[in-house]
Amino acid sequence: MSEITLDPKDLTQKEVHGHLLTAIAPRPIALVSTIDLEGNVNLSPFSFFNVFSSRPPIMVFSPAKKGKDTLINAELTREVVINIVNYSIVEQMSLSSTTYPRGVNEFVKSGLTQQPSIKVKPPRVEESPVSFECTVDRIISYGDEPGAGNLIFAKVELIHIREEYMMDNGRMDTAKLDLVARMGGSWYCRAIKDAMFEIPKPLDSLGIGVDSLPDHTRKSDILTGNNLGRLGNLPSTPSREMMDQMRASPDVKRILEEFDGDPNQCRKSLHGLAQQYIMMNEMEKALAIIYL
Repeated sequence: MSEITLDPKDLTQKEVHGHLLTAIAPRPIALVSTIDLEGNVNLSPFSFFNVFSSRPPIMVFSPAKKGKDTLINAELTREVVINIVNYSIVEQMSLSSTTYPRGVNEFVKSGLTQQPSIKVKPPRVEESPVSFECTVDRIISYGDEPGAGNLIFAKVELIHIREEYMMDNGRMDTAKLDLVARMGGSWYCRAIKDAMFEIPKPLDSLGIGVDSLPDHTRKSDILTGNNLGRLGNLPSTPSREMMDQMRASPDVKRILEEFDGDPNQCRKSLHGLAQQYIMMNEMEKALAIIYL
């Protein structure tokens, strides 16, 4: 397998920037509203953004250049509102990233609606599915050169969630949020339901690990790394009863009879059958097949 190895010191800032933003994606978008000491409102999006603590609730976003209105306002007023971006406002969010002269209100330019906040002075975006009123905990600057980040640590003081995105169990509806994220260049991606999938979290029990699977599975031309990871997440090897049950199943019996005397083809066919069970999320049956 060939690869290209790059030393950031040998690249221009623009080249490093391009590689980082293309590879580290998708990135959530913080549409940040601030206000200056004269009361002028600013709205600007940032994809150098994520959550880093829940107690206290801390989010961090990073304006990448000095002199940006958001950074100046955050330094002076110590208040920001982080508005989450979904597909219904993605074009308006993009428009708000235009470098308008200081004092121009991007709410007006983008057509988004100012909604008064409760605990902080900057308004929030009425159309945003979720908004976080925040105080600025600290700011860490990495210099004045182009591309140098300025990490703004925002402590959440109040959360606003539009009711249409809530479920009866008190949680937000991930699929209905229809969030968007930043990719490299001018690309974005959309978290629609068809693009999302669930993976059981190995929190309550210890998975047996890929290293505990039969050696032939790790050399398989059929089973993928994801298949092996899902099997390795199971808490125990298959029981004798489950293995006997699968050995007696019509599909397994057919493979064993058809490829009797050809162990390599028999193994490949069993791997293919196990993969089908993985796709159906019948993991215990899949595991039993590869242990036959």
